[in-house]
Amino acid sequence: MNKILNQIIVPLWSSFWWIILVFIAIAIFKAFKPYFKGKVGELAVAVHVKLYLKDPHYILLNDCTLPDEQAGTTQIDHILLSPFGVFVIETKNYTGWIFGGERQKMWTQKIYKNSYKFQNPLHQNYKHMKVLQDVLSDIIEPEYLHSVIVFMPESEFKTAMPDNVFRGAAWVDYVKGFQDEVIPAMKLKRIKLRIEKEVLEKSWKTNRMHVENLKQRKESG
Repeated sequence: MNKILNQIIVPLWSSFWWIILVFIAIAIFKAFKPYFKGKVGELAVAVHVKLYLKDPHYILLNDCTLPDEQAGTTQIDHILLSPFGVFVIETKNYTGWIFGGERQKMWTQKIYKNSYKFQNPLHQNYKHMKVLQDVLSDIIEPEYLHSVIVFMPESEFKTAMPDNVFRGAAWVDYVKGFQDEVIPAMKLKRIKLRIEKEVLEKSWKTNRMHVENLKQRKESG
């Protein structure tokens, strides 16, 4: 009798543990999905730079978390340095239809019958720009910093796309439109060194701190 029970229970127990592991894996994937999704979008921008901005004068700094006196921290997806200006890039790896205007506080993402609100990325990047301006205030004039918002090609705008908002690699043409060398090589080097000095160490702890700061801002807002 015990032998028969063992023949039944052992396979069931083994299957049970596999089911638990699958559920754990699904839970982990859901928890980290926004993070991985964001990283895929950021990787796309890095690829665009390698493919279309081959001039060695272009220097791309990725995932820069900077101290912010008001908000604690601010996280910039990319900072593209060049003799033609500094481009502050916010990446949005969204699918579906996008609705939003330049002055609207919240934009909308629509996927089939579901709608989701998200912060106007132009406003979001404006805050990034202000923090970077403060960091570089003694080196570069604010007018040489430019905001760029990059959505992935899988998204489709159903309202007029505001200025400085692009889909796919179209943002590269905007950057290439700046031809006047306004930042000398030595000053460009100083800018890079200053940002590298101020940026917080890339780590899980830094990411968690930034997420906590975001939560506190939402709660207080």
